[in-house]
Amino acid sequence: MLARIGVDSIDDLFAQIPEEVRLGRPLDLADGLSESEVFDRLDTMAMQNFGGSGTTFLGAGMYDHYVPAIVEAIISRSEFLTPYTPYQPEVSQGGLQVMFEFQTAMSEITGLPVSNAGLYEGPSAAASAAYLAMGQTKRTGLVASRGLHPHSRETLATHAVGFGATLTEVGLDGGLTSGEELEAAITEDTAAVFLQNPNFLGAVEDIAALGEAVKARGALLIVQVDPMTLGILRPPGECGADIAFGEGQPLGNRLDFGGPSFGFFCAKEEYIRKMPGRIAGETEDVDGRRGFVLALQTREQHIRREKATSNICTAQALNALAAMVHLAWLGKRGFGELGELMARRAAWAKDLFGGLDGFDLVHDAPVVREFAVKSTAKPLKELNYGPTPGIDPMLPFPVYPLGRDYPEYEDCFLIAITERTSADEIGQMADDMEQCAKGAFSTSAIYVGDPGGEHSHA
Repeated sequence: MLARIGVDSIDDLFAQIPEEVRLGRPLDLADGLSESEVFDRLDTMAMQNFGGSGTTFLGAGMYDHYVPAIVEAIISRSEFLTPYTPYQPEVSQGGLQVMFEFQTAMSEITGLPVSNAGLYEGPSAAASAAYLAMGQTKRTGLVASRGLHPHSRETLATHAVGFGATLTEVGLDGGLTSGEELEAAITEDTAAVFLQNPNFLGAVEDIAALGEAVKARGALLIVQVDPMTLGILRPPGECGADIAFGEGQPLGNRLDFGGPSFGFFCAKEEYIRKMPGRIAGETEDVDGRRGFVLALQTREQHIRREKATSNICTAQALNALAAMVHLAWLGKRGFGELGELMARRAAWAKDLFGGLDGFDLVHDAPVVREFAVKSTAKPLKELNYGPTPGIDPMLPFPVYPLGRDYPEYEDCFLIAITERTSADEIGQMADDMEQCAKGAFSTSAIYVGDPGGEHSHA
């Protein structure tokens, strides 16, 4: 590489930087660290500039995963970064190949034969799945587990009004979807049943068993999935799902204050012409060379309005490309190993929090990356206190209060684990939580509410 750009050494690359501002020695880093470990070490050093902590235990659908440097390097290339919509699609062979490879990857990890090129985000994919199911079955009933992400349930409720549909929610029993309630909720007019795995409380559902009642009534089984858990969980396609969808943010997309992100949508082959968005296909040109085309577009601009099933335009293709690069960087082995790492670390953390004074686990179901904890010593809001003078009020270990979406879990909160959450940080948070329950606060803070609210910090 040095020879290619015409310099003799690495030091020559920095010749324009004055000597007095150079470090003059190697960075103080241990040997044998992975890229993500080096990033976390440097990030920790940088955090000393303002005295804060970058650790977060927030999850609830958006997760703090390490994004490898190669992702930004590739998506920042002008041929990917600048296009909006390929109005001359066959000219945009690179963009179409990205779509095709993304579809292939999502199809493989969900176990379903077809995938589109992406949607705006996860909850809107839920609405698209409902619309497809209603058109396929000619029914108007929708059933959703309370374990489905609140944003997806809210989106379904909103769209049901416009669809002329009814939405029935099924409760949870021990943190899992109640099979008895589910069976009772499904009628001859049920078009689709929406489940999530792992569900919003982090519990791993038995999708295949729950799906038996769905299939018996002729409804479609639609499953929202966390893509990062599919390295170790059975893919929804193998559990009988007709459609799988979800939020793609954990794959190659940073949190970035809530967006942008992308949604994904995979289905059985018989639904391919009713799927939302675009589908890129592979073909050959007149000279026999491999090429790519936009095979299907269900948007009003591209087909007769009465046949349209989507108004998806940009498809968040750049964010989907980031996911594709991340998956390629992980590889099949790394994808599985990451899932195993999260599952082991989450199981250890769950056991740790289950033994804390003043706290109980909400459920005993298996978890992969997230679990729910109940404050028993005092109401959750009483754990909160204002920021200490001189200390950044956002210093903390953020968690997600379940009472925001589930009145029945008012004093409960979610703890999310990723590969960036170390054992030391989990232990520190457990210690801080226990001290908060006892009323003896440490120098750390645990964020359990909205910034600036009356009860914002613990």
